[in-house]
Amino acid sequence: MTRPPAGPGSSQKPGGKRATLRTISELTGLSPSTVSLALRGGARLKPETHRKVVEAAQQLGYVPDRAGVRLRTGKTNVIALVLERTDETIDFARYLIQGIGHAIQGTRYHMNVSPEFGAAGTVDTIRYIIDNRTADGVIITHTTARDPRVQLLMDEGFPFVTHGRTEFYTPHPYADFHSEEFVRLAVERMAAKGRKRILLVVGREITNNFHTIVTSFQRVSARLGLSTQVISPEIDRPASAEMREFGREIARMSPRPDGIICDSELRSIFMIAGLEDEGLVAGQDFHFICKQTSDLLPALYPQIDTVEEDVFSAGMELARLLIRRINGEPAETLRTLGEPKVHWRD
Repeated sequence: MTRPPAGPGSSQKPGGKRATLRTISELTGLSPSTVSLALRGGARLKPETHRKVVEAAQQLGYVPDRAGVRLRTGKTNVIALVLERTDETIDFARYLIQGIGHAIQGTRYHMNVSPEFGAAGTVDTIRYIIDNRTADGVIITHTTARDPRVQLLMDEGFPFVTHGRTEFYTPHPYADFHSEEFVRLAVERMAAKGRKRILLVVGREITNNFHTIVTSFQRVSARLGLSTQVISPEIDRPASAEMREFGREIARMSPRPDGIICDSELRSIFMIAGLEDEGLVAGQDFHFICKQTSDLLPALYPQIDTVEEDVFSAGMELARLLIRRINGEPAETLRTLGEPKVHWRD
């Protein structure tokens, strides 16, 4: 049977031979031990040496023998992203995966993605990873205050990092969006626009982020003397006719809020459509500020103020923190907040 030609991801040289460390050594003129160190991300090497080896490996289509690596070192060279799937955020998964992939490019690590639905499912997945050592470290998303996944990983001493904070006393690595700053910026913007009755629409009461946002909103609004209300709509799908009807209900409130802050683009799009159904005009009858994670809402409503979370950069940071944790850095040094970027559209 005729074999198909080797593709760009193949580890075979022209002629059918598998690319090895010695093959890269012969191409670069470097010793096999230097090549091996470079492919493991050795910090002692000069940047040009590391780049030379990586480029040669890519040219040859070199792929490490994972089974051999695991037998020799006990390492898998795999990062596991256990991704809780939700419909809350536009393009969250895509941007996060792209960011992680960008960060591990040129390292020895590969990524496996396990999409899950609900914390119970992800606990089972993480237990499987730990018991079978199918990865060297884990990234998890959408954390709760006392997240059972975090508890399990801490109990087992398994390297991990979270996209989101928790309330555990024991420190663990995380990269999170600075939600407190998002709320402060949004509320102060409302006050500067002369808005007095502010409605916060926020989803998923089970997440730690919900409590962070609500607490910050109440504190900043009290400081500025604003009248406030918080609603977490019990609607399963943010992109739905029910969310549009929710926007109509807001328009019919008495007294009606003159400022609305929302933590989700999807909710915002359908809420604004419902408000407009009732004849209200954004920027005139109400001021709207939304957390932005894509370019969709600004394209549909270019007059709406947004505060951007860079999910791609968050993915890069999560991967970097996890690799540092795998390499033994203490958890308390691996905790970062992504700063929001404002888009005030006057």
